[in-house]
Amino acid sequence: MDLLDLPYNPMPAGGRVIALQAEDGVRLRAAFWPATVPEPRGTIAIFEGRAEQIEKYYETVGDLRARGFAVAALDWRGQGGSDRLLSAPRRGHIGRFADFQKDIRVFRDEVVLRHGPGPVYVLAHSMGGNVILTHAASGEAGWIERMVLTAPFLDFGRIPMSRGMVTWLAATLVGLGCGRSPIPPVGRGIAVVKTFDDNPLTHDPMRFSRSAQLLADHPHLAIDAPTVGWIHAAVRSMRLFADPRLPERLRTPMLMIGSGADRVVSTAAIEAMAARLKTAGYVHVPAPATRS
Repeated sequence: MDLLDLPYNPMPAGGRVIALQAEDGVRLRAAFWPATVPEPRGTIAIFEGRAEQIEKYYETVGDLRARGFAVAALDWRGQGGSDRLLSAPRRGHIGRFADFQKDIRVFRDEVVLRHGPGPVYVLAHSMGGNVILTHAASGEAGWIERMVLTAPFLDFGRIPMSRGMVTWLAATLVGLGCGRSPIPPVGRGIAVVKTFDDNPLTHDPMRFSRSAQLLADHPHLAIDAPTVGWIHAAVRSMRLFADPRLPERLRTPMLMIGSGADRVVSTAAIEAMAARLKTAGYVHVPAPATRS
């Protein structure tokens, strides 16, 4: 569960790995970097997206520490340096998104609140935004001062079939015992990115190349396309976001950021959610005219 320190992706100085064990026995990799100033502004807890790993956030960790914050980061179960949930370790699997709440709780108690100075802020990306919003809606977010959610995964982006068809197909395949199988090939193009050209994740060739090199050199940190069970769990997690009572349950101040070029998650769903919530602001990042 070490953190990689690579010439093309150097680990910020002063950090350390913290090995965790969730309440159900799943081992998790977390990391903590103390602030570099005598009087820290607080701690920022990073919640990554699907298929990401702590190493991908080194640049962000450095930026946040330069602004006076301590930083804590976590690899979700099933990805990065945390325990994989299947004997086929490259499959991105989860049985239910509710299991991620166990990861948040042990990370909160054993890393963020134990080692980090307050107040605590959250920076969550994509799937991490889905999971932390669910956490906040459950009434457990009293430890969080504010949240920033970049491209939170509230609904699918551009997919080759309707949301209703995805829901039906995933439920049917799980019912047939195929929950641990990879998604059908028709859905893998946006989930498994091989080249920079037309990739759905970034317009920045330098950062794309750095992440691709990291996973090529250290494939144990990578996962491939999600399983059918992951898709089924994701669909079920979205039910909360359609609940008309949700605005009354989400009291934590937050900023949501959506991208005009996003094909992975639905920017329209992010805009609609921000408009519903009394405590949310929204920033739209327009699509660039060309790739860098």
